[in-house]
Amino acid sequence: MAHTKAQGAVKGNRDSRAKRLGVKVYGGQRVKPGSIVVRQRGTKVKPGNGMSMGKDFTLYSLVEGIIKFKNLRGKKVVEVVSK
Repeated sequence: MAHTKAQGAVKGNRDSRAKRLGVKVYGGQRVKPGSIVVRQRGTKVKPGNGMSMGKDFTLYSLVEGIIKFKNLRGKKVVEVVSK
């Protein structure tokens, strides 16, 4: 009788919550100052004109305008174009 009795679920059956990372505002969309544009781990996308980076690498807009993504010397850059 090698049964174990009154055990719960398997010990290693846990996973972390998703962090909801990624692009929040896409190219061509309007933003206001303080709008979060990209949530990321590390600098996958770098801030351009009218953008700034938080301590957790979150990119947010500093001015009102339209978002534009581009490649600059092989790096992804996002900027706000004022209209």
